Amino acid sequence: MSNDKLGLNEIMKRAKEMQEQLAQIQEQVTKLEVTGSAGGAGASALVRVVMDGTHNVKRITIDPIVFKEEKAVIEDLITAAFNDATRKIEDALRQKMGGLAGIQMPDGFGDTTK
Repeated sequence: MSNDKLGLNEIMKRAKEMQEQLAQIQEQVTKLEVTGSAGGAGASALVRVVMDGTHNVKRITIDPIVFKEEKAVIEDLITAAFNDATRKIEDALRQKMGGLAGIQMPDGFGDTTK
């Protein structure tokens, strides 16, 4: 078996590993659930938005005291909670995708100078 054939087999093996890991990550992301908040932290936040890993909103909780505020304040709180949830999803996805970086491709793969 030539070195070129061995290299191609190794590349295919590692590509398959990456594909399997990506499928696992996609499954984990669909099960992910995050809570974005605004106007405080955690359970004491005035507005909380629960999203799944595919950015679908599952639940919104608004403290009744918020309804005494002006419409613009309420809108800003809701927007901030959505943005917080979105950032948390993106951070979790980046963290999970970082595991793919651990798969090393053979020397020279992608090197167009040879």
